[in-house]
Amino acid sequence: MVIGVGTDLVDLDRFRLAAERTPGILIRYFTEGEQAYAERRRDPTERYAVRLAAKEAVMKALGVGLGACEMVEIEVVRDEGSGAPDLVLHGKAAALAADRGVTAWKLSLTHTDTSAHAIVIAE
Repeated sequence: MVIGVGTDLVDLDRFRLAAERTPGILIRYFTEGEQAYAERRRDPTERYAVRLAAKEAVMKALGVGLGACEMVEIEVVRDEGSGAPDLVLHGKAAALAADRGVTAWKLSLTHTDTSAHAIVIAE
């Protein structure tokens, strides 16, 4: 059963500028694992931006606004077998999902030269 659907779009240039002006954003928004994954690229902006889109889409799927949990409590990981993106929630984010009866997530990530997009389905 679908509990919620969330989608979000992040402009890459705008995110790049925000990260340059406020480098602490990377620590506040992304787990160490996400940072390590993104930083393997010469320009990690796409990887960061698409993960930010996923985190905001999760909040929309849960029916809550920004600030309902910390961004680092929502983690985008890669499935070891298939390499497909997946979500792991921690702390307050996990509690919000449990309160709403979420037992599974579907996640789609994509980006172009200008934007990053995520679609999340909470089941």
